[in-house]
Amino acid sequence: MILAERAARLVSEIAVERLKLEVARLRRERFGASSERSARIDQLELTLEDLEETLAETEAQATAEPEAGATTAFSRRKPARRPLPEHLPRERVVHPGPTTCACCGGTRLRPIGEDSTETLERIPARWVVIQHVRERFSCRDCETLAQNPAPFHPIPRGRAGPNLLAEVMMAKFGLHLPLHRQSQRFAHEGVPIDVSTLAGWVGAVTTALSPLVARIEAHVRGAERLHLDDTPVPVLAKGKTRTGRLWTVVRDDRPFGGPEPPAAAYFYSP
Repeated sequence: MILAERAARLVSEIAVERLKLEVARLRRERFGASSERSARIDQLELTLEDLEETLAETEAQATAEPEAGATTAFSRRKPARRPLPEHLPRERVVHPGPTTCACCGGTRLRPIGEDSTETLERIPARWVVIQHVRERFSCRDCETLAQNPAPFHPIPRGRAGPNLLAEVMMAKFGLHLPLHRQSQRFAHEGVPIDVSTLAGWVGAVTTALSPLVARIEAHVRGAERLHLDDTPVPVLAKGKTRTGRLWTVVRDDRPFGGPEPPAAAYFYSP
């Protein structure tokens, strides 16, 4: 009864927090995205996440009780059970069936079908060192050495492969994961990489991608009409927080019948 009462109270709190979150999101859409409103939404999301985790723990405790059927008379909105992505590879694990009948002990069993249950699993990242071996040959006639050129590397004289560089850049700019956090994560996986090394990689990749950025900017600015928006960004400074600007320039010719593809360019000013 105590678990059921606690779960019912959590269900009510979750409903209230979900409504608060929805109101905060609507206000941000209506009045603009300030840093204070964004921080409030982040806090509401964390609170809602914590309440749902506590409720799930309470439900698990109630289910483990001997009289769970009498104490779990509460309901909440269950998370959507989405189908597992079709593009993921399937690994078939066959559990052999019985060889004797549990009823009569007979051994003349014939297959009549099977039941399949899918479980989503994730294999942890696997670190590898790829050795690029270039064989050298010597001409028997003139003693000239022959060897294929070195393979292309995204960073000159760098030891990071393109997949690793893409992961570091995505984690920093797409998931807002600082480099020191990435360095700690890599160290826990047995591959220590200094923050200064990661910073060097980020700078080198930024330089390598600058021609692509310039092409996108030129494409966006070549439109007949542009949409421009600026978003204030809190930036950490010594002893305080200052406000930077993230400028978004959007080209979208589709409403005007233009043949060019839509695009957006981003600029930052401190």
